[in-house]
Amino acid sequence: MKRREQALLFLRKAAQDESLLDAVLECDSVSDEVIGFHCQQAAEKMLKALLSDLGITFHKTHELGALMDSLARSGAPLPDEFENLDVLTPFGAVYRYDDYDGTESLNRAETRALLKSLRAWVEDRLRSRRRCEGIRVNGFAAVLLSGFRS
Repeated sequence: MKRREQALLFLRKAAQDESLLDAVLECDSVSDEVIGFHCQQAAEKMLKALLSDLGITFHKTHELGALMDSLARSGAPLPDEFENLDVLTPFGAVYRYDDYDGTESLNRAETRALLKSLRAWVEDRLRSRRRCEGIRVNGFAAVLLSGFRS
């Protein structure tokens, strides 16, 4: 699968988690563990979408911090707004099987808003990369064609 196709697949899969979140976010019968799991999954898939588009290899992991570090090492660090995104990591595995030990409830609305911002940022990066690739491709083609005109 091509890098861009893989990135778009990850974004579609993240959107599925986001759709579920939107449907149950305010439902008291749905636990913070379940909400947190789908928040973590959406964030993970969005980060993997960008990594895929950049052509950066990553291991199978639910560790958001590791994915964030990979982006930073590749020259595509997340904005400061997302510096604490990795607090969702335990929801990806630990709280699937153990009780959520948070002293406070998960702030569902705040976390959902953060995911919306992350999606907007990732989609913007993908659009920017696509525009840059188009310029490079068109620029390269223009250089080649100009060489044949002389």
